[in-house]
Amino acid sequence: MTALLRTFLFAWQFLTAIPLSRSTHDAKSEELAASMSWYPFVGCLLGLLLVSVDRLLAQVFSSSVTSMFVMLLLIGVTRGLHQDGLADMVDGLAGGRTPQARLAIMRDSHIGAIGATGLFLALGLRFAGITALPVGDHIAFLIGMPVVGRWAMVVGAFHATYARSEGGLAQPFLAHVSWRHLCIATVTAGIVLTLLLGPWAALCCLFIGAAFVRLSTVWFHRMFGGVTGDLLGATNEVAEILFIVIVPAVLFR
Repeated sequence: MTALLRTFLFAWQFLTAIPLSRSTHDAKSEELAASMSWYPFVGCLLGLLLVSVDRLLAQVFSSSVTSMFVMLLLIGVTRGLHQDGLADMVDGLAGGRTPQARLAIMRDSHIGAIGATGLFLALGLRFAGITALPVGDHIAFLIGMPVVGRWAMVVGAFHATYARSEGGLAQPFLAHVSWRHLCIATVTAGIVLTLLLGPWAALCCLFIGAAFVRLSTVWFHRMFGGVTGDLLGATNEVAEILFIVIVPAVLFR
């Protein structure tokens, strides 16, 4: 199996619940980091899946019901990892006074009231954003949404310190992700967004998105002492929501 195929499979298996192979579970840290180059491409495949289901269900159900099914499909296919990360982050911020206390709260498998509230608001915004997408550009934004979210995780992981001294699931990614991985992911996201929205809209999305994510990374270091897998998941969730809520409003006002 070639190195490119291995890293693609690692990205697919890490980001989705759909199995493609059983023979690639023993990944080196460098391969896990290299798999991040594929994140926007995996996001594009997920977007195409969303569009296919959206077009199929739209023949039977109303736009709001279809939007709900599309949202639930994305959550199910990704095992709800990003929603879990967002809820954990909100709980940590609400209950901890120090970075160590916030990390300890985030590690608790139980969701608190504040985390549940944050998750509810995020899901509500996502649903409202999908439902309100412009009819003519509905497909473009459904494809672009997971692309932007997964690209944002690569931007957030680059040159970031892992927050937990004892290590964790995201540590190999953060320790070895390089400029090359970031550039490949950015070029991929840029090509997809250009095809979907045009060059200027794509450039604005990447520029503003990169600035937002890097500022978030700085803030994560201040509040949590670094970045964790949960925080990268939260980054994906927020980036996707902002993309489908703000970009259509700016482009089609």
